[in-house]
Order: sequence, then C-alpha cells, then structure tokens
Amino acid sequence: MQNYPEVLKQLIEELKKLPGIGQKGAERLTFHLIKRPLESVKLLSDAIVAVKEKIRICSVCNALCENDPCSVCSSPKRNHAIICVVEESNDLFFIEKMGEYKGVFHVLLGAISPINGVGPSDLKIESLLKRVEDPRVREVIIATNPNMDGETTALYLHKVLKRDDLKVSRIARGIPVGGDLEFVDEITLLKAFEGRTDMA
Repeated sequence: MQNYPEVLKQLIEELKKLPGIGQKGAERLTFHLIKRPLESVKLLSDAIVAVKEKIRICSVCNALCENDPCSVCSSPKRNHAIICVVEESNDLFFIEKMGEYKGVFHVLLGAISPINGVGPSDLKIESLLKRVEDPRVREVIIATNPNMDGETTALYLHKVLKRDDLKVSRIARGIPVGGDLEFVDEITLLKAFEGRTDMA
C-alpha cells in the first residue's frame, strides 16, 4: 500500500472486507468519506452501528427484523396458510416490494451447496418442517434462486415436504418481459417452456 497515514490504511483495509470492494474501490470510498462533512460521516457510522445493535432474526421465519416476531409473521392481515420459502432476507424484501404476495415467509439462510459443504442440516429446514405441521398451512411456494444450488434446494424441499394435504409449488422461471429470445440462454428457455400456461 502507498504511504498513506496509518488511519487511512486501516479504513481501506476494513472497507476491502466488504463484498465486491477491492483495493481501488476501498481507496475511492475512503477519499470520498474524507470529502464528506463530519456530520454526514457520523450519520453513516451511526446507521452501521444501529444495524448491528437493533437487527435480529425473526424466531418464526428467520427474516431480518427489528421486532420479534417480524411484521409479516405478526400480521393478522397476512395469509398464514401460504409460506413462501426463500434463501435470504433480501429475497423476501424483493418479493415484498412487489406488493402482491399476501402470504408469509420462511428464510432458509442459504442454499444446499455440496461443493461448498452446505447440507440440509446447515439450513433452517427443520423449523420449516415444524411450521408445516400446522394443519392450517395449505401451500409452500419454493422461491429459491434459479441456479444450481437453488435448484438442488428446491428438489430437496419438494421431497421432504411432499404430502397429500400440502401443495408444494415452485415459482415460474423464464424469459423476462421485454427480453428477446435470441439473447436468452438455453436453460432459461427450457424453463420457460416447462412453465408454460394455458392462454385464457
């Protein structure tokens, strides 16, 4: 590292620990923070500390929340008969942003990944199985990511959840709106054909 003052070196090293931030990015962020007013930097610092102090994991669905249980799990307006299973809390937040889904969630905190040594016992699958023992639960929607680990997880969940009185579905995957067929990869195109529906 260049002859930076020690305090700058320390900040650059800490910023490099963030995902997607390399040496150059850490240096840019450091010099950007130096240019900002002290009050602005303190607000950023306070926000980071507040996240660490106040954010917890919901004891029901494993989502990131401030209050336990989270606002979705504790809401009487949500349809508790439908559970949407996602890998991480950011997936939940993205689905919530749509404003259309009215059921509840279950966050696995990862995906099955044999190559990375992550098996079913490393995820929040046991607590999902306990939740679906409730006879009021009628459907589980598997919304894991459409990659190898997500597909492996979906197949495993389908196997362990399958029973006559419980519908287990998978979100459709396919061609994005506004996309051209010539730019779509073969797997996405195949999934689009597999997930085709009748035209009303």
